[in-house]
Amino acid sequence: MAGLVLCGLLAGCTKKSAEVSEAKEVNLSIWGNYISPELQAQFEKETGIKINISNYSSNEELLAKVQMGSSGIDVAVPSDYMVEVMSKMNLLEALKPDQISNKTLIDPQFLKQNYDPENKFSLPYIWTTAGIAVNRDLYKGPIKSWKDLLENPQLKGKFALLDDVRETLGAALKMNGFSVNSTNPEEIKKAKDTLLKAKKNVKMFASDTIDILNNKEVAAAQTYSSDALQAADKSPGKIEYIIPEEGGTFAIDNLVIIKGAKHPEAAHKLINFLLSEQAEINRVKTILGGPVLKNTKASLTKEMQNNRALFPDEATLKKLERIQDQGEKNKLFEDSWTEIKTH
Repeated sequence: MAGLVLCGLLAGCTKKSAEVSEAKEVNLSIWGNYISPELQAQFEKETGIKINISNYSSNEELLAKVQMGSSGIDVAVPSDYMVEVMSKMNLLEALKPDQISNKTLIDPQFLKQNYDPENKFSLPYIWTTAGIAVNRDLYKGPIKSWKDLLENPQLKGKFALLDDVRETLGAALKMNGFSVNSTNPEEIKKAKDTLLKAKKNVKMFASDTIDILNNKEVAAAQTYSSDALQAADKSPGKIEYIIPEEGGTFAIDNLVIIKGAKHPEAAHKLINFLLSEQAEINRVKTILGGPVLKNTKASLTKEMQNNRALFPDEATLKKLERIQDQGEKNKLFEDSWTEIKTH
């Protein structure tokens, strides 16, 4: 009680108390299954800062939350193209490099990307691909292409697509021989028509696919490599991940601080922690996404280093595209997606 009375009498005490309070928590909005409970517990133990976690199923869902202006998010993990979108909309805080010493550990090939050339707003967290996962207990037929998923009568009512406008339209664009970044109205219409036809056979749209594959809710799913590999880890020998012969997408997910974040110091501490070598090794082993630090791959087991789902070969990588922000032409994708979801 005496401490409370004294605090009320001293000038500046309220401000200092608020700063201390701010440092005790940080709000992280992140993809599902993208940070292990062990890593969360380690950060909280080392710093005394509690991580409050919320999830989103697509970049567009994250953007909508932030645009509402009352999300309370401090740190988020948008994909490459969404970093550009959010920075253009003035929704991101500039990072303070002097508070992120582990930036020096990052492999230069993941820095200075076209969506943030000076890494003013973002630093890489993990990279993934998007393709097809199959539960071989439920479907033993061949799957080599997007057509084998989207136009396969044997999978009627037995497969899922990502609940993600750019990824799902991107798959249909690839199937039809086009770029995932096409802004040609005719090509996008063809992709839309492909998905409208496929929708009759789709069991669900879902962006978290681990459980639906393991629980045998679907026989196959369009999915991110990290989810497919986590599902395979839980069901050894049953889940196969395929990058279709037409290709797929490659994404770098990034750590950013949202404009007006209430806990900026804690946000920087979290980002620096997540870019430590110890944190990344845990992340790669548990999330099974691609590492962004220089020395991580060499620290993994030979089995993991040789896993082609985790580390695709050069020929496969050449077939992958990174989704790009299309500015005003994003509306072509958004309008098509609305029609697909509401038809």
